[in-house]
Amino acid sequence: QVQLVESGGGLVQAGGSLRLSCAASERTFSTYAMGWFRQAPGKEREFVARISWSGGSTLYADSVKGRFTISRENAKNTVYLQMNSLKPEDTAVYYCAAQTYYRGSVYVGANYDYWGQGTQVTVSS
Repeated sequence: QVQLVESGGGLVQAGGSLRLSCAASERTFSTYAMGWFRQAPGKEREFVARISWSGGSTLYADSVKGRFTISRENAKNTVYLQMNSLKPEDTAVYYCAAQTYYRGSVYVGANYDYWGQGTQVTVSS
């Protein structure tokens, strides 16, 4: 069982930046693709970004492309989400997720196996 713990959320003004971290409890982390999802109040959970196990391949939702960057440090069992030029519509609880093997659409949360507890990001206008 892999445990994921997010940190780095908080309150920031529009145009500001935050960096989220997600630390995994197992060294097998380095073999998993990792994703970030978010869920705003009253809305469904949505895909934000994904990174392959090696870090060589990344995907982004159109809404964050060019503003957010996903990266990972396998030696530290950690994946990051650097968020720049934040907008009020980025306000949500952000979750990291691990995909232990590739199947289905990587944009769908149900295709991920382990989830963190989430960290709140609030962007004020």
